[in-house]
Amino acid sequence: MLIILVVISIVCLLIGLIYWSAVYNGLITKRNAVKSTFSGIDIQLKKRWDLIPRLVEVVKGYAAHEKDVFLKVVEARRLAIESKNHSHSRLSNEQVIAQETPKIIALAEKYPDLKADEQFLLLQRNLTEIESQISASRRAYNASVLRYNNSIQTFPANTIARKHQFEAMDFFSIELTERQNVSI
Repeated sequence: MLIILVVISIVCLLIGLIYWSAVYNGLITKRNAVKSTFSGIDIQLKKRWDLIPRLVEVVKGYAAHEKDVFLKVVEARRLAIESKNHSHSRLSNEQVIAQETPKIIALAEKYPDLKADEQFLLLQRNLTEIESQISASRRAYNASVLRYNNSIQTFPANTIARKHQFEAMDFFSIELTERQNVSI
């Protein structure tokens, strides 16, 4: 009888350890997925950073008196690059870029010659495509964060997550000012 109780205890302990390991490994996988999808946003933002100076140079000739828009975008790009390892300040600078870049594109409405410039049209198409990819990357990131946060906040995995100090991650969101129409 004692041997049976010992065997049952060992089996229960093994099942518990296997379950603990499976949940822990699942949480690690989900946390890494969040980091990977954030990296996807990085890739798209890098494309935008590389495109912005070219776009600004093309538009500058047509819109010299719109200098403040260009300066804001270029400065936010510089700060975003410098704050690459500080996600909060970097996202803040990226939001400035996202808010100001459409103003550059909207300047084409004021300058008919600019709307006909092939280089500008190509850059505008590329920027629109990159912005679409950034949006898709943000949605993928938020989906990964949702899966991860649900995993660490639901029972019984939340006990394992708490024990190993898994913390909830923030969703990517925009500032209220970005929800408004672009004003030029």
